[in-house]
Amino acid sequence: MQATIPRALPPADEVGRLRAQLERVQGRRLDAPVLPVAPALADLLPGGGLRPGAAYSLAPSMSLLLALLSHASQAGSWCGVVGMPQLGAEAAEGMGVDLSRLVLVPDPGARWLAVTATVAEVLPVVAVRPGSRASDGDVSRLAARLRDRGAVLLVQGPWAQAEAVLDVGDPAWQGLDRGHGCLVSRAVTITAASRRWPVPRRARVLLPGPDGGIEAATERVARHPLVAPLDGPHVDPHETVLDAPLELPLAARAG
Repeated sequence: MQATIPRALPPADEVGRLRAQLERVQGRRLDAPVLPVAPALADLLPGGGLRPGAAYSLAPSMSLLLALLSHASQAGSWCGVVGMPQLGAEAAEGMGVDLSRLVLVPDPGARWLAVTATVAEVLPVVAVRPGSRASDGDVSRLAARLRDRGAVLLVQGPWAQAEAVLDVGDPAWQGLDRGHGCLVSRAVTITAASRRWPVPRRARVLLPGPDGGIEAATERVARHPLVAPLDGPHVDPHETVLDAPLELPLAARAG
């Protein structure tokens, strides 16, 4: 029987050469600093934050989008939001976004992609809800511009070449007791898939938490929510009014 000879690991200089080649292709260093995010989201993102030059695909949850924008804006990064006329300034501020560093382009029309690319030229973080499907060529050209400018793109919806895909599910509001009381927080499960990981990662968080931001759910809340999802006709949990901590006060009277 022929013995199997273990394959030797590549020398350190070869590893360095391959790493440099990959970084040139991607247009960014793999260990480059990332823009900060809330601690509850850090483990769900490659590198623990938003990587300059990368795009992220998000579920159509306004709460998740604002949670991602909040820490970046508080750290000094200007943020632009394109194609989301339903986003309110008061809602953004309630989630921790610094309004002095927020630029809104509510209705770019059919030229949403060109507007997004232009905004990415001057702002480090750009969020967009596409008005139509982008071609592979358009996505590649925008990706090249993001890498060149070191901008982060947050897309509400599917997006090719995404660094990570974040989804939101299993919503459960806390605060109601036997049909009366105040809504104080909502627990959701965020699932993150990335080509850098063999399996998706998941975290149970409060979005929003009692203070309006995002925080990790305690073990008690994660296992035993105080109230199940509200009864009534089926609705998309990403697009309900309740997902906009938004225009409703967090302690809205529910009874």
